[in-house]
Amino acid sequence: MRLNELSDIAGARRPRKRIGRGIGSGTGKTGGRGVKGQKSRSGVAIKGFEGGQMPIHRRMPKRGFNNIFAKALNVVNLGRVQTAIDAGKLDAKALVTVEALVAARVVRRVKDGVRLLGNGELKAKVKFEIAGASKSAVAAVEKAGGSVTIIGGSKKSNAAGAKNVSE
Repeated sequence: MRLNELSDIAGARRPRKRIGRGIGSGTGKTGGRGVKGQKSRSGVAIKGFEGGQMPIHRRMPKRGFNNIFAKALNVVNLGRVQTAIDAGKLDAKALVTVEALVAARVVRRVKDGVRLLGNGELKAKVKFEIAGASKSAVAAVEKAGGSVTIIGGSKKSNAAGAKNVSE
């Protein structure tokens, strides 16, 4: 059997229903919409309407909280930074900032900054200047001989070992 000999099983694909093509077609005249009423008219979308009953999205209790002040941070793992350094995209001797990470294509775009996480292994001595870092990431960077400087934000949200530089 060849690729050009492959075909669907008979009846696997049904032809589409062509509505509104004359009374003899079976789906002509009203086009399967019945007679009169709101749903027989064009431009009607009654999403979530339950015939006057309280809709389910209003019956269900609300959950959670949406923090309007939350910062949208890019998350970068140490392993990803080490891969970029090994590939020659990131210079370990230079200061690693958000702009450097974007240029090395480790991060796609600058949001509100970068948060460094401790997944993976960092072998190079690197100086970071970023928006946030986890305790494990700070410990791993310092173990490799580097340093993490947190720019902006409150001291409470940053890791314990990182230095805070306010703008």
